[in-house]
Amino acid sequence: MKTRAITGFFFIIVMVGSVLLGHNAFGAFYLILSLLCLHEFYGLNIKSGLQPNRASGFINAVFIYSIFAVIVYHDRPVYHTLLFLLTLTFSAIFIQELFKITVAPLTNIAYTILGLIFVTVPFTFFHALAFINGPFNFHYPLAFLLMLWANDTGAYLVGMSIGRTKLFERHSPKKTWEGFIGGVVISGGVGYIISLYFQELDWKHWVSVGILISFFGTLGDLVESMFKRSINIKDSGGILPGHGGLLDRFDGFLLAAPIVYTYLYFVVNV
Repeated sequence: MKTRAITGFFFIIVMVGSVLLGHNAFGAFYLILSLLCLHEFYGLNIKSGLQPNRASGFINAVFIYSIFAVIVYHDRPVYHTLLFLLTLTFSAIFIQELFKITVAPLTNIAYTILGLIFVTVPFTFFHALAFINGPFNFHYPLAFLLMLWANDTGAYLVGMSIGRTKLFERHSPKKTWEGFIGGVVISGGVGYIISLYFQELDWKHWVSVGILISFFGTLGDLVESMFKRSINIKDSGGILPGHGGLLDRFDGFLLAAPIVYTYLYFVVNV
């Protein structure tokens, strides 16, 4: 627990610092994080017997993240150029497979693309949160992280204290309905507190964002647990002492970020 606490403390400082240091540090840091998470995802696939095209996957990940970062930062609709370049870079995934000797080439291609959808795309949505109403504004990504951590902490503490009813025992034996509800309540409460300081949104919307993060963050956690159990792996990696891999820490982030961005853009119309 001591190792876990120390690692978590410094990791949170780095995460928050990257958000506060401006758009350049913010964009670069989360690009690196997305690549490290993608590396773990492909590594898990390899352990399960697959052979994803990692080189072309990383190239596409850098391109997808970077081009959308340019779009949201400069607010320039370069959709035709984007479509053309995506066609070229995606073709590399298929070309690379032509030079490999494998028994399931289409499966390898599918999991290469799945990594981009499941890992890289959510990081592009999270980056876009900072520009959702124009110039760089760290309030949105910082609030997202605070509510995500509040949900995880609340679910853990409530679950350990009064958790009895299993939420989804087949994939995550320690999760309980009591913990899940506790996470929702605490995340929503943090959303209300945030509304007192970050007044870009009404308190109802900040609370709604907290609830969305709880629901889809928990779903993302369950999905990653399902994936790891299918290949008999406890942790996605070992980069964070006491915590496992980055995917273990960002599993809830991956499904929640696109949902929150969609809610703010289309429902709240920020």
